[in-house]
Amino acid sequence: MNRLQTLEVYIKETPNDPFLHFAIAKEYESLGDVEKAVTRYELLMERYPEYVGTYYHAGKMYEKLHQIDRALQCYERGLEQARIAKDRHSASELAEAKESLEDSL
Repeated sequence: MNRLQTLEVYIKETPNDPFLHFAIAKEYESLGDVEKAVTRYELLMERYPEYVGTYYHAGKMYEKLHQIDRALQCYERGLEQARIAKDRHSASELAEAKESLEDSL
């Protein structure tokens, strides 16, 4: 059984665990399946908006898909959530990603 299959088994057992959804998204990303990764990130942002780690990775996926406006919105939403959570590290990463993308336009 590969890692993705293992994660799918786990998610059936605990479907409300945002970390498992995140791990599945990252696995799709590592397999090069950007569309499925984005779909899983979008599910995370909808169901678990407080899961701050999602926004950076989702934004990067939107960048790969050349969906710049969506990437910028994602970074901004992530910054909001990071501020709420008082997560300075994530806020810093998200701000840097947003600034870098804006500078490249």
